[in-house]
Amino acid sequence: VQLQASGGGLVQAGGSLRLSCAASGRTGSSYAMGWFRQAPGKEREFVAAINWIGSSTLYADALKGRFTISGDNAKKTVYLQMNSLNPEDTAVYYCAFSSGGNYAWAERNRYRYWGQGTQVTVSS
Repeated sequence: VQLQASGGGLVQAGGSLRLSCAASGRTGSSYAMGWFRQAPGKEREFVAAINWIGSSTLYADALKGRFTISGDNAKKTVYLQMNSLNPEDTAVYYCAFSSGGNYAWAERNRYRYWGQGTQVTVSS
């Protein structure tokens, strides 16, 4: 499975960005996709996840209400809409793919495949 993330960039505080991640290869018919982020000097942390049919979503508690994850199963693509961004959201955002099952996962070790990361920088 290959993952191609896009949509990162530089935005002012209070602005919005939409990240996309397309999966290709042997994805199978059921899977979960998630977003994680890693700021300089910090551990990679969970952001949001969604299962393949879109019936289950998970969010990091601190990001609920500002970030929205959605997916297009036909395109094997997951989106992360990020609103009201602040400088603390500055990080490299990674998409991740987990084969099989009908659940969305917050744990990093549930995801076998990772994208290359896309930089999000929020200026104050």
